[in-house]
Amino acid sequence: MSAVLHNIAAPVAPEPAPAPAPEKPARSERIAAKGITLESGSVRMRPFVMKYLPPLLGLAMMVLAWQILASKNSSFPTPWATWEEAVKMFSDPFYRKGPNDQGIGWNVLASLKRVAMGFGLAAVVGIPLGFIIGRFKFMYGMFSPIISLLKPVSPLAWLPIGLLVFKAADPAAIWSIFICSIWPMIINTAVGVQRVPQDYMNVARVLSLSEWKIITKILLPAVLPYMLTGVRLAIGTAWLVIVAAEMLTGGVGIGFWVWDEWNNLNVPHILIAIVVIGVVGLLLESALVTLAKAFTYEEVEN
Repeated sequence: MSAVLHNIAAPVAPEPAPAPAPEKPARSERIAAKGITLESGSVRMRPFVMKYLPPLLGLAMMVLAWQILASKNSSFPTPWATWEEAVKMFSDPFYRKGPNDQGIGWNVLASLKRVAMGFGLAAVVGIPLGFIIGRFKFMYGMFSPIISLLKPVSPLAWLPIGLLVFKAADPAAIWSIFICSIWPMIINTAVGVQRVPQDYMNVARVLSLSEWKIITKILLPAVLPYMLTGVRLAIGTAWLVIVAAEMLTGGVGIGFWVWDEWNNLNVPHILIAIVVIGVVGLLLESALVTLAKAFTYEEVEN
């Protein structure tokens, strides 16, 4: 009994305190331990800034130079005055008040119609002719001096010939577009055909493929990037030529509209037309770049 009382009276030893849990590392340390590097906000914004900041700065510099020029020449409109005229003009771009008084929208559409007709005819003639010239040495020797002689001629030099032959301004303008658009298509297509590896042609000869199969199965896929490059060059040249041709031939069109506004001394409208011409040309170029990317495996750059 005394032994039991002795055990009860003896002090109980305290239990050892639990060991503190290891401190959890910070989230950034855990991510770094996995080999992952987080970019800061400024680093993530850098591609966006580098993409849009330089063009915006370029436009700002152009507007500043425009404003300085306008401040030194009272007859030259300021950017703000031109903007106000543009707002009025584009509030109703498709009005009609007579054959020679139409909105800028109708004039742009008329020019695009002429470009489409001349450019389409050039494609129908120039691309097959490029295949023939690049495919056969005899045809290359026959057409090479003709192309070398006529390609450097200014497109506007062909306008009087068009007026003489067609006896009308509209077909003459289309003829000028046709003759200036056909050379890039012929040359680029012919170069593409000539650069097809000879091994491909040897295989076609061994398999006794017909000329049609050689063109559709071998030449066309290989030549397509060159052909689309020629089309891009041609559409840019065609849009340049139509403006100058319409200034000389008259009628409805963006070129004639610019010349008519100059006769009226309406400089703000001329500046607006210059911007419209540039935007339309940019859209045409972008559309063809998109088309080229869709049909080729190579990266197409502006």
